[in-house]
Amino acid sequence: MPVIPRFIMWGTHLITLVVPIVSAIQVTIPLTAPLGAAPLKGNLVSLSIEQDRWNDWAGMTEPNQFFNNVLDNFIQFTNTPPFVRIGADSEDHTDFSYDVEYEEDIFPPPSTIRPYPEATNITVGQGFYDIISHLPNGTEVHWGLNLREYNLTATYLETVALMNAFSSPAVVEKHIDLKFIEIGNEADLYHHNGGRNSSYNVHGYVSEWEKFAHNVSMTANLSQLSCTKLIGAAFAESSHNNLSGFSPQAIFNLGILESPAGQLINTISQHHYSGSFCTGGGAVLQDLMTKSYIRGNLSVFIPDIKATLANGLDYILGETNSFSCHGAPNVSNTAGAALWLLDYTLYATQIGISRLHFHEGIGYKYNLIQPLALNYSILDGSPIAPLAPHIQPAYYAAIIAAEAIGSSGATEAVEISIDENNISGYAFYEYSRLSKAVFINTIAYLSGAGARNSTHIDFSFTDFGNTPNNMCVKTLKIGYASDTSNLTWGGQTYETSDGRVSGPLIVDVLPIGSGVDLQDTEAILVTFL
Repeated sequence: MPVIPRFIMWGTHLITLVVPIVSAIQVTIPLTAPLGAAPLKGNLVSLSIEQDRWNDWAGMTEPNQFFNNVLDNFIQFTNTPPFVRIGADSEDHTDFSYDVEYEEDIFPPPSTIRPYPEATNITVGQGFYDIISHLPNGTEVHWGLNLREYNLTATYLETVALMNAFSSPAVVEKHIDLKFIEIGNEADLYHHNGGRNSSYNVHGYVSEWEKFAHNVSMTANLSQLSCTKLIGAAFAESSHNNLSGFSPQAIFNLGILESPAGQLINTISQHHYSGSFCTGGGAVLQDLMTKSYIRGNLSVFIPDIKATLANGLDYILGETNSFSCHGAPNVSNTAGAALWLLDYTLYATQIGISRLHFHEGIGYKYNLIQPLALNYSILDGSPIAPLAPHIQPAYYAAIIAAEAIGSSGATEAVEISIDENNISGYAFYEYSRLSKAVFINTIAYLSGAGARNSTHIDFSFTDFGNTPNNMCVKTLKIGYASDTSNLTWGGQTYETSDGRVSGPLIVDVLPIGSGVDLQDTEAILVTFL
């Protein structure tokens, strides 16, 4: 029950004691994985990297050690590196030249909305592809090729260089695999961004894609037995929002899967942002974090997902993040966005999305990772003292998801039914037995808000089996939802010069019967003992 504020008299002045409100809920969790529980892979949270500065992420003459460290942190929990997609808008502005060693870029001037804009022209050489060898052992890669410029020769040269890199001893020895080739980024927007004229439609796209994909598959010597497959769609919008007629259903109906190259599609990718900052303004942190907003943003993809799964294909968000045009200042780069990312990711698994690639670029506001020193503010482009490589708050959400999934290779998850507008919960099962749960409180606690409220959670269990007696509770501690640093996960920080975790681990061991408290703007991981 809510606690009513009390009033006392001190001399002649009335003083209000601000007492936090403590509410209580009971959650019921099955001890065995229910039918339909979502299977989870260790690379559920993966990355999409803007292609124009790939050499900065990977490192040219030697690996980018900071980037490798923060990737390896995930491997410590899951034994699986994050999947890395290299592409996005700049994949459709990339050409190959034998006269270039790594990369030569032409950038537009920066703006307050995009302090670090994408390159409008990228010319790359063989070295640009070869540095894929700098990634951690076992990394799986999804690489984008240029369709927008409609230049078969350029796409052919890119494909040759790509396959040369992945067949090199340095890459083969590290078991770094090219799992997907993507031909064209967000072709449904070509008629908006000057890539095609206003009459361009999904019929024209399928015809073009089949032509280019056939060329790429022949050049790369792909077959049904190949490790490397082709990505389907890579569209910017769901069929619900896409007024231009582009959708997975549309390309299926046009026979893309029956074409020679289309038979190499085993995964459909779509892209999604929860809002836009392309014209500035309009971003509110609490809106992004709200449970109903997260579910509404993702549920529009359900028809696309069902159609994809009905064709025996996998479904991913190959590019996603909070607000398009690199994020909204003081929203996308905050602790509140970490809670958004955690709930967004885990809810996505419940509707059939098997992997999410969170988009990253040098200096983008919504990055999980800033992999090299920055000389200009990510918020408005103003000059700053050099800011060393670092992680941003959303990185903690990816770490929590990785720890919840673990390394068994047999983890499933279900959403826990919680009739609260701002509390989300997910149960995790290993080999069908309950192992962990994540709870997220998405009420934005902000400076000046007064007392910080909390929700007490009590547990009950269904099904036959050994009911847990105790639990370990690990907490994502956040000062305010608007904070951009100083978060801790189990008392530890990843905000270090090398990206490695630091500090003593703090975990509460409690009897199940005591329940657990969850503050506003907080997440916890419960491990059942």
